[in-house]
Amino acid sequence: MPAKKATAAPPPSEPATVQAPTSSIPSSTANPVTIAIRVWDNYVTSTPQRTKLIDVFMGFLVVTGVLQFVYCVVAGNYPFNAFLSGFAATVGQFVLTASLRIQSHAANKSEFPEVSPERAFADFIFGSLVLHLFCTNFIN
Repeated sequence: MPAKKATAAPPPSEPATVQAPTSSIPSSTANPVTIAIRVWDNYVTSTPQRTKLIDVFMGFLVVTGVLQFVYCVVAGNYPFNAFLSGFAATVGQFVLTASLRIQSHAANKSEFPEVSPERAFADFIFGSLVLHLFCTNFIN
């Protein structure tokens, strides 16, 4: 078997400088405030009224959950099962409402072809009743 030839390592070269990619977007549109304003304008103009109403209710649920948690931290959690029940009801209702929003939005018709908005609302009502009966039972 012939001996392997030792190959010399290539001479060290200077590191290549990396150029920052240039963006074709003007700096005025890359401003976070401008982006937020455009997102809000797009939301206001293209979102159906029914979906906006669901979004307001979801915002209310978030505020309610935060207030319950702050009250528990500040005032104490003596009837802890009551706090857990109320907080679970808020979080559960948020999840059910998010499901209703996803199923009833027109852009998601391809994801849920067999679910009509009426069926999604009926599922929402049934789930809400079961959730609140469970939470009421948990309070004692």
